Amino acid sequence: MRAVVGRPLVSAVAVVAVVAAGVGLYWFQPWKLWQDETVRESLPAAPSAPAPSAADRETASASPAQPRPRTLANGDLISHEHATSGTVRLIRLADGSHVVRLEDLDTSNGPDLHVWLTDAPVKEGRAGWGVFDDGEYVSLGRLKGNKGDQNYALPADVDPDAFTSVSIWCDRFDVSFGAAELERV
Repeated sequence: MRAVVGRPLVSAVAVVAVVAAGVGLYWFQPWKLWQDETVRESLPAAPSAPAPSAADRETASASPAQPRPRTLANGDLISHEHATSGTVRLIRLADGSHVVRLEDLDTSNGPDLHVWLTDAPVKEGRAGWGVFDDGEYVSLGRLKGNKGDQNYALPADVDPDAFTSVSIWCDRFDVSFGAAELERV
């Protein structure tokens, strides 16, 4: 055994194999397939206002009620590279800001997953795996967890009417885990 390990070619091959295995483990992160991260966020509430004075209470009774969050669009997630289910809602909050809300999300965990708001059509099967980076998209941040209910704020300069779909996008492999077509309500 010592004679075989002592040979320079065998040693070089062993070093290359160990380095390749390390790079492969880093790149694919296979252990994430068995790790679930569940997130349970509630819909963001309207900012709380200070207690009204007596004069404010009289005027408030004559003014309309505070605006409530309003769903502008929604859709069901379909599977692409990995089995994915849940619903997506585009919501305008009482303060005028917007969030994309994932509800009952269930997908595989993976490396470098993000939530993208895109203008791409949602296609079923392999045809839909890679279309979301072909046009306009906005990354709303890393996926907080592969299961549960989550909120992703839209930047103030993003026009939500310019986008028609949401994708759970894997930046590492440029592929969609799942996506939803946003239907206007």
